[in-house]
Amino acid sequence: MPLLIGEVLSPEMLASAQERLKLLVWEDGTRTAGSVARMVKQNKQADLTTRAGARLKEILTEVVTSHAVVRSFARPKKWSRLLVSRTEAGGGYGLHIDNALMGKGDAEVRTDLSFTLFLSDPETYEGGELQIEQSGQTHSVKAAAGDMVIYPSDTLHQVTPVTSGTRYVCVGWIQSRIRGEDQRTILYDLDNLKAELGRTHDVNSPEMLTLSKTSANLLRMWAE
Repeated sequence: MPLLIGEVLSPEMLASAQERLKLLVWEDGTRTAGSVARMVKQNKQADLTTRAGARLKEILTEVVTSHAVVRSFARPKKWSRLLVSRTEAGGGYGLHIDNALMGKGDAEVRTDLSFTLFLSDPETYEGGELQIEQSGQTHSVKAAAGDMVIYPSDTLHQVTPVTSGTRYVCVGWIQSRIRGEDQRTILYDLDNLKAELGRTHDVNSPEMLTLSKTSANLLRMWAE
């Protein structure tokens, strides 16, 4: 199931990122799409090798990779390079599935999880919903600027056509230490339970020690 995480970017970081978007150089987004996805992709992607692009990439990478909820939910082993995209009226990204492997050599990432970090305020554009098909359901996401959604990369998904305004997002992919979605969910639930019990129990209480032992042993069993 997709997970929506609120305020991954603080208001100050979001404002800084939005200012830097104005300084970026934009290229045809089909350059980074697979052969099938290329036929349904209509957007622009930022050149993150420029001075402004490199600084924005640095800021977003640090925030995303260090976020506690992201790390607990995804159990990252490797990260893909980040992409920043711009979709204007008439653009979108039709139904597709992400490449199973991205990058080359040591930078190759198996795409277990995909994420979208929203950089535009939703009221500034119409359309542009991220729609994720999973288990016979369609999950539609158009989140607040600074929020992030993580979802399984093996799902069909699309960005519906933008009908007005401009949609800015940062996207990327994660290779998890825990390949199975059900196993990641169990570990994430245990982390949340541990945080909740920590409000009322001492860290060395039998309950907390047992929970810590269980989480560690499951991680030992499942981690790659």
